[in-house]
Amino acid sequence: MPERRTVALVTLGCARNEVDSEELAGRLEADGWQLVEDAADADVAVVNTCGFVDAAKKDSVDALLEANDLKDHGRTQAVVAVGCMAERYGKELAEALPEADGVLGFDDYADISDRLQTILSGGIHAAHTPRDRRKLLPISPAERQESAAEVALPGHAPTDLPDGLAPASGPRAPLRRRLDGAPVASVKLASGCDRRCTFCAIPSFRGSFISRRPSDVLNETRWLAEQGVKEIMLVSENNTSYGKDLGDIRLLESLLPELAEVDGIERVRVSYLQPAEMRPGLIDVLTSTPKVAPYFDLSFQHSAPGVLRAMRRFGDTDRFLELLDTIRSKAPEAGVRSNFIVGFPGESEADLAELERFLTGARLDAIGVFGYSDEEGTEAATYDNKLDEDVVAERLARVSRLAEELVSQRAEERVGSTVRVLVESVDDEEGVYGRAAHQAPETDGQVLLTSGAGLSVGRMVEAKVVGTEGVDLVAEPLAGHPGGSEEAGR
Repeated sequence: MPERRTVALVTLGCARNEVDSEELAGRLEADGWQLVEDAADADVAVVNTCGFVDAAKKDSVDALLEANDLKDHGRTQAVVAVGCMAERYGKELAEALPEADGVLGFDDYADISDRLQTILSGGIHAAHTPRDRRKLLPISPAERQESAAEVALPGHAPTDLPDGLAPASGPRAPLRRRLDGAPVASVKLASGCDRRCTFCAIPSFRGSFISRRPSDVLNETRWLAEQGVKEIMLVSENNTSYGKDLGDIRLLESLLPELAEVDGIERVRVSYLQPAEMRPGLIDVLTSTPKVAPYFDLSFQHSAPGVLRAMRRFGDTDRFLELLDTIRSKAPEAGVRSNFIVGFPGESEADLAELERFLTGARLDAIGVFGYSDEEGTEAATYDNKLDEDVVAERLARVSRLAEELVSQRAEERVGSTVRVLVESVDDEEGVYGRAAHQAPETDGQVLLTSGAGLSVGRMVEAKVVGTEGVDLVAEPLAGHPGGSEEAGR
């Protein structure tokens, strides 16, 4: 009997890429490939690349080169690039990086097994020619669902699979294979984006916005719960647009309570929200539904009106602060995070001061700050009033220092409060770590529990915050909970 083909998936970038990797893993396993964790143990190393900003592209190239080195030392025979960078650059990436034995676009995902087998056998699969994926679907959102079956949409793999493809847990399972045993998993709510922010190239290679059907999202969540997942995080380029192509822009408000009722799910988290699209009803559902985290990942990007308009975005400092006041009037302990770009073309000192005014008043739990750099193919790259690189670097350092100070202060405000912590790691030497409702995976800090007695990964624990370490919290499990003591309950 021939030895099974082995494959390892190396994932870079955002949570959306993680979902795509698990779909690729599901497709490969269904076709007989053996999935291994370490690329050195694999016949083929598949690197799911990120193509968003220069730093992410460099990380993707480094990962491909590192995997290529394994061909001289380990079992690895081929290295294949997939993901956003591969989709965005196609042949250009293949020519610039001959170390990659294949560069596959999204259209190759449905036939990923055949593509890898061809490459592993020494054959050549031509790198795809990039195209503007916004043109693959109708302009009208209402007409997109009928065309969706004809377009590759990573992470939209169907549920209710036919016999032979469905995993052992039953026909409800999605075409997805978990690549780790973490108690949290992302679920793709939609793909693409209809916004035209002048600094962002994502819509050109991810395409126009298209929602997954609620039944698919629910079925995948039920399957994940069967795998031991306790928290799901809904991801897309813009979750606030969910349902607009299904005839109901308020569909998220009705879907969230259904997801929260799935047996085994303890927390539902929504990421990637657009401030300009926040609705009173959505705020109400996010702040009042049991098991739905009062968590707001709001894409502000800046707060000075002139800079926002140049970005083709809306709002200003006062409107953003009013939005946060509305959220906290309904859920005082709500978590809020955001990202910001400094040094955008034309940004003045007054604009930067306005951003600092907003950050100081916003009391955000997590802040990401990025210095502007041109992204090819974007409108902002054509702007004339660029700032010098040293000015951008100085502003990045200045706002980053402020952000670090502010998120530490916000963490200190939570001392004395009670948090519900999902335990994610238990180690005799490192301690017990988890996340509270205001903390998303990998981006927003974590909680160190002072006692780990009786705790295991996946447990939900009520704990009192007793200290901070920067953005991270230190909390003591309450009496009556695993790890708790009578003192903690007082």
